[in-house]
Amino acid sequence: MNQAIPFHQPTVVGTEIDRFQDFLSGTGGHFGKKAEKQLQVLTAASQVLLTTSCTHALEMCALLLDIQPGDEVIMPSFTFVSAANAFVLRGAKIMFVDIEPGTMNIDPACVQAAISGRTKAVLIMHYGGMACDMAALQAITAQAGIALIEDAAHCIDAYYENQHLGTFGDLGTLSFHYTKNVQCSEGGALLINNESYLERALMLRDKGTNRQAFLDGQVDRYSWVDVGSSYTLGEINAAMLLTQLECVQRITAKRQALWSRYYEVLQSTMSPEYVPILRAEARANAHLFPWYCRDMSERKALQRYLREQNIQAYFHYVPLHTSPAGQKFGAFHGEDRYTTKRSGALLRLPLFTDMTTDQVDRVVRCIGDFYAKR
Repeated sequence: MNQAIPFHQPTVVGTEIDRFQDFLSGTGGHFGKKAEKQLQVLTAASQVLLTTSCTHALEMCALLLDIQPGDEVIMPSFTFVSAANAFVLRGAKIMFVDIEPGTMNIDPACVQAAISGRTKAVLIMHYGGMACDMAALQAITAQAGIALIEDAAHCIDAYYENQHLGTFGDLGTLSFHYTKNVQCSEGGALLINNESYLERALMLRDKGTNRQAFLDGQVDRYSWVDVGSSYTLGEINAAMLLTQLECVQRITAKRQALWSRYYEVLQSTMSPEYVPILRAEARANAHLFPWYCRDMSERKALQRYLREQNIQAYFHYVPLHTSPAGQKFGAFHGEDRYTTKRSGALLRLPLFTDMTTDQVDRVVRCIGDFYAKR
């Protein structure tokens, strides 16, 4: 039996334990502030606030936009449940729209068609660190006078027109869950690109208090001034995150080399319909490599065959509009031309930072063997 190729292994740079020892000995400290500074330099966002998760960063977005019952928020149905939950918790109705079949990202034309007098925001997701059509989306939301939020959970060190993803909208979010390129087990960040949100964001993150104003000497004591929760990332997680952020370009380069190996070999040997489409204006971070089967039946057969070869591969999101909660709290606007069909046929191939080119080549050979036998 061939040695197993896992779907994922968490990124480890090897010096995380040193930061933990600094924390425990009291010689380090302020890791959260240092990590926020690293992220601000990397992304060029106006402000960066670390959060306990990307989910909580999205919940902060809903609070900052003052989402009220009856408001509508447009987003792709092909996304993670946290995106919808954050706004449903504030009473919003979710308007799901279709995706572009090549990128799995939200279709700007469908966004335009879904805007109504109740639309409060558009929440997009850059799937796999591969950018949406930001020029079109910015123009649409600016013309309509509605907020644009970027769920950039997959997107550390990923760009559109040399600008970091998550910095185009009024607000953006990042994830540092252990499945991401850079990870601290669980963590996230809120990118604030419209500075009018900063003062309130600091209060929301700190349990609804004006503690930051107190620390800055602006008030003589702090008190409860707004809604909020405990959204601040803990120092142990921040210590691990800082260590990995210091190596982010090296991590990205390793993953991009693996991604390119998949792409170049598979594109040259298989039908173009199977491989992802790269937007010319974008520079992806190789978060994942999607393989587009012809249909769900083929995807299941390929996944089963790879499992028999001791290779792990997984499908991804079940479209939210097909779920019980999605039907209760939202509706699909327009025609579902691609969302259900393409998501059911998508298989994610193994890709992790310490993967080897030999492992990539073995996956590619097995894919070739599978299709040769059909």
